[in-house]
Amino acid sequence: MAPKYVPPSVKETAFNCPHCGALTTQHWSNLCADPLNEGHRVPRIMDKETKNNILARSDITADIKQKLMGYWQKMATGEPFIGDATSGKYLNSNVHNLFISVCFNCNRIAVWVNDKLIFPALRMGPDPNSDMPLEIADDFQEARAILNLSPRGSAALLRLCVQKLCVALGEKGKNIDDDIAKLVKKGLNPLVQKALDIVRVIGNEAVHPGLIDLKDDPDTANRLFDLVNAICDQMISHPKYVNEMYEKIPPEKRAAIERRDGKS
Repeated sequence: MAPKYVPPSVKETAFNCPHCGALTTQHWSNLCADPLNEGHRVPRIMDKETKNNILARSDITADIKQKLMGYWQKMATGEPFIGDATSGKYLNSNVHNLFISVCFNCNRIAVWVNDKLIFPALRMGPDPNSDMPLEIADDFQEARAILNLSPRGSAALLRLCVQKLCVALGEKGKNIDDDIAKLVKKGLNPLVQKALDIVRVIGNEAVHPGLIDLKDDPDTANRLFDLVNAICDQMISHPKYVNEMYEKIPPEKRAAIERRDGKS
């Protein structure tokens, strides 16, 4: 089984970090506004010119210059971070609908507008099963990349993954419903059949008018990733593992098994 994945959400205090991927505690903060003064009316951006100005200054000591360069290096990454508050400053202007979460594991910041993660760009959902065919894994990764922005588009791509999985399992791939029916006749596990049909139906509903509105229910789209991985696990990984173990049985023992089962 794949490790548990908890998607980033403003409703959670622990989820898989969009930076390091660890499932761990996330610390939330509201934000306040510190208006820029007349000396700096536009945001301060740390570029090479700023760095050169710091290095060229002769009116500051070496230790202060070193601290300034450390600050410059952090700012120059372009990533948000929490710095030391200016002594004695009161910030009374709350910024509403803008939040940050800080990962306990990597201490990096994620930025949220209302309930939408806007930084970093996120591949949501679990990684694809390691045995998933490369062409299908590419579609799976694309579905992860757009889940935060378009749950409907993500579900439609996962339906395409199922269609391609049917081809990988020996079916035509033109009509998923027909392919699943044929796989059932070949002895498909009923739970795998249900998983296939769930992704097929929800993927269809995502692109056609229906009863399921994934814009209001992104969690449903997120769960489809686990189902596609479970299908791969049962239909590809598990048989592969069993066959690899079977090949380790001494040849004379395998021959006896095959004679017992009338295969020779």
